[in-house]
Amino acid sequence: MKFIDHIERINRLHELIKHRRTGTPVELARRLDLSQSMVFKVMEELKNKGVPIEYSRQLKTYYYSRKYLMNINIDFRIVNEDEIEGFGGGSI
Repeated sequence: MKFIDHIERINRLHELIKHRRTGTPVELARRLDLSQSMVFKVMEELKNKGVPIEYSRQLKTYYYSRKYLMNINIDFRIVNEDEIEGFGGGSI
């Protein structure tokens, strides 16, 4: 499931940025199991969405230039018949 993998990767990226532990783009690509060009694409995508990401050459890490909260969750669980009413999808 590529979508779930992408969400998990974004969550990992957020934690690394939040703690200023991304390392260089090459190191970050290795940590996220991506190519360096894909890391730049993801960063650009996040910046275009208004995420305040900057890179410090001195510290060799990405960081948030102002306080920022990111919370992406996907939950999976079995539901009973009573809970299905009101769902817009996910049932057969």
